[in-house]
Amino acid sequence: MDIGVFIPIGNNGWLISETSPQYMPSFELNKTIVQKAEGYGFDFALSMIKLRGFGGKTEFWEHNLESFTLMAGLAAVTTKINIFATAATLTMPPAIVARMASTIDSIAPGRFGINLVTGWQKAEYDQMGLWPGESHYSDRYNYLAEYATVLKGLMETGVSDFKGKYLTMNDCRVSPKPTPGVKIICAGSSDEGLAFTAQYADYSFALGKGTNTPTAFASVNKRLEAAKEKTGRDVAAYILFMIIADETDEAALEKWRVYREGADQGALQWLTNQAAPNAQGGTSNTNTTQLAAPESAVNLNMGTLVGSFESVARMLDEVAEVPGTAGVLLVFDDFVQGVENFGSKIQPLMKSRKHVAA
Repeated sequence: MDIGVFIPIGNNGWLISETSPQYMPSFELNKTIVQKAEGYGFDFALSMIKLRGFGGKTEFWEHNLESFTLMAGLAAVTTKINIFATAATLTMPPAIVARMASTIDSIAPGRFGINLVTGWQKAEYDQMGLWPGESHYSDRYNYLAEYATVLKGLMETGVSDFKGKYLTMNDCRVSPKPTPGVKIICAGSSDEGLAFTAQYADYSFALGKGTNTPTAFASVNKRLEAAKEKTGRDVAAYILFMIIADETDEAALEKWRVYREGADQGALQWLTNQAAPNAQGGTSNTNTTQLAAPESAVNLNMGTLVGSFESVARMLDEVAEVPGTAGVLLVFDDFVQGVENFGSKIQPLMKSRKHVAA
């Protein structure tokens, strides 16, 4: 099973809490995390893109780096780990993304990939006058299909004359081309998102579910398999989990209790309000809907594995046994210590990582 780290490009990582570790994003922080991950044999590092945060007392995700420039820097200070940047497709024309991909590939040949996101939070784009209107909630995967067609065409052939509803290319050129086989990730888990992924992407990125329920995401893998049967393409599934680990189950559960009790209610309410139009636009079963659900949004409602190093290793092995799972993408409450603990204390106990040297 592959292991990736979803690096903290935004302040405070993925815990919307006043009692979780509080920190600002920086290149140095992310360099430390990714170099440590590479040293422990992690397979990839992925950064998101966020253009507007959720406020609250913690100013959650109000402070963010930019994904492509960050990953270019990390590509230059690593040698083996794969590097994925995220393209906010409403802000970046596909020809520019193709050229940036070629540039980063020249820094790290064969190690660069792209995560494509449609954009769901109106405030991110409206502040720049780039929000296409409420129809985007229902049209976004039609737009993304054109975007991916142009992007992949330019990276593979260097030329595009594509004419579509949303995009028009007129003998568009990109040279030099990147190394063949730049991988595409899509994080959609709605039916529309999975259909897009099965047609255009190489990896599907979905959320785990619940606390200490490591196989609860299995239905998403089944839906992806059904979508793949229609396209005949091979698409690997990566599942996102938060890891909160300590020497004992009790110590880890106590940390988790403290984080939940410190939930930043102002930021959580803002997130819920921003996500509501996406669901009202007719797109159900999305990652966004899960992230913003009010039940336990302190951790953005992602699957969370809480326990001793032995317990977390056992649960990750259970994840690996779910049919269709190619790997996991991990976030931590404390990223530097979390990657260290994973590499030195969790990974050596995992049957699904025995191929990685200790």
